[in-house]
Amino acid sequence: MELIFFDNWQAVWRTGILAVLAYTSLVVLLRISGRRTLSKMNAFDLVVTVALGSTLASVILSKNVTLSQGVAAFALLIGMQFIVTWTSVRVPWVRHVVTGEPALLFYQGQHLPAALKRARVTEDEIRAAVRSNGMASLDKVHAVVLETDGSFSVVPQGTVDAASSLSGVVRPGPYDRPGQEQDRPGRE
Repeated sequence: MELIFFDNWQAVWRTGILAVLAYTSLVVLLRISGRRTLSKMNAFDLVVTVALGSTLASVILSKNVTLSQGVAAFALLIGMQFIVTWTSVRVPWVRHVVTGEPALLFYQGQHLPAALKRARVTEDEIRAAVRSNGMASLDKVHAVVLETDGSFSVVPQGTVDAASSLSGVVRPGPYDRPGQEQDRPGRE
């Protein structure tokens, strides 16, 4: 029973020293790499953030992982994230693979059933997103977009013009109109 609560002071000191050194190393590497490293702009960024946290925990708690191995892992994860984001800004197909595309789910007063089905989103979730944006009526909503980071953007009526924030979001096609439950031809 004693091993559950306390093994020895050496293990406690090791954990404390490694926690300080590993945390400091991670903060220094993050400061060098820039703000973009910890942004949660898409799923890839989230994976890197979680992997960094998991690596930090492994360095601190595992006797099989040294500080130098942990710092090398931090550097590799941050380096790979930098390469992928740098490339995705410059190469459109990489951006598409890494971030995907935003999905238009509600447009001009109508839910888009095929788009909702592809995104695995319910009409209730659309209404919740509208409410969380302080709007009481769907009649006041021009569009709802599922962004690449999984969040919903709600565009109010009367705010859309030629330089719309909806440019780059796929507009509804003939099979995305309300009442068209089937998927696009040739799609699984």
